[in-house]
Amino acid sequence: MKLTKRIGLIKPSPTLAITMKANALKAQGKDIIGFGAGEPDFDTPNHIKQAAVEAIEAGFTKYTPVGGVDELKDAIIQKLKSDNGLAYGRPQVAVSCGAKHTLYNLAQVLFEEGDEVLIPSPYWVSYPDIVVLTGAKPVILKTKAADGFKVLPEQLAGAITARTRALVLNSPSNPSGVAYSKAELEAFADILKDRDMLVLSDDIYEKILYDDFPFYNIASVSEAMKDKAVVVNGVSKTYAMTGWRIGYAAGPETVIDALTKLQSQNTSNPTSIAQKASVAALSGDQGCVADMVREFKRRRDAIVRGLNAIPGITCMNPQGAFYVFPDVSALYGRSFQGKRIAGSSEFSAYLLDEAGVAVVPGAEFGHDEHLRLSYATSMANIEKGVERIKEAVVKLD
Repeated sequence: MKLTKRIGLIKPSPTLAITMKANALKAQGKDIIGFGAGEPDFDTPNHIKQAAVEAIEAGFTKYTPVGGVDELKDAIIQKLKSDNGLAYGRPQVAVSCGAKHTLYNLAQVLFEEGDEVLIPSPYWVSYPDIVVLTGAKPVILKTKAADGFKVLPEQLAGAITARTRALVLNSPSNPSGVAYSKAELEAFADILKDRDMLVLSDDIYEKILYDDFPFYNIASVSEAMKDKAVVVNGVSKTYAMTGWRIGYAAGPETVIDALTKLQSQNTSNPTSIAQKASVAALSGDQGCVADMVREFKRRRDAIVRGLNAIPGITCMNPQGAFYVFPDVSALYGRSFQGKRIAGSSEFSAYLLDEAGVAVVPGAEFGHDEHLRLSYATSMANIEKGVERIKEAVVKLD
């Protein structure tokens, strides 16, 4: 059977593939510590689940408007106003089946063959493929650990061409956990405000920040950029609602209208029940978020400390999200039972096979010198997993 050329240009999500492989090994009875999945291990808070139950009991199980019910749009509008100082109306907001779906829809209505889209590296694995599927070209802005994995203003300015349609900016970042400051975003705004291009601001980890690091996005620091930015967010990471599949976009009405039109021909509305649950998430008590972030910080401190204690591994302290991105390149060239560790893929395979630890190769994020580990797992797993990594490193020749 003949398949399209475009499907051959992309690959399955490597983060999901690692998680599936780890789960398959667990099902076979193998003791695997999984650092692959980018999803909170906490249960969805009770008041959110109860809202879904009430929606079911009330019969709220039919089609809704394509871009989401007004009640959820209003909750999003209020959230953006109170948290970010951004004012939007209902026509400027659309709800989709997760933030990934939102980003995919945006790419489909904004980019086409001949366009270029700037993507800082390390990047979330889906960004380049989402762009490739439109026929546009991902232009990777590779950052350095010495610069905190942040794009420098001169680097951004130098990458813009007549074909540049957008910059994708994820802060806090998956996989590095790096977050941009207000001053850094203002510097970007000065470069971009007179350019004919958009910023897709992926704010999905907005609430997961540590050490009192304040959150800003480019729309909130520059009035001139508000109409040149699309803010993307969702409930998955903040409220431990990954399976509920609710994401949203807020931005120029023409963009949101196009997104909604496209969505009317692919998924129609997001799940009605999940929309009601998301209203409760955004409008209800936020104490559950603070509790989860407090625990994430405890885990972050433990995994960073543990990894940095392993000879040959160096790990930056992330400002947000729930990932670490340690540099393991000092171990490349070493071997185990005659098999040489040449890069992050080989090292990841070695850790899974020899140590029973699942991590994601940094090559999948554009930085082969690194690995990504999610610490959205228990302290017991973190301690056991780091100890296994240490033992595996000692075995290398």
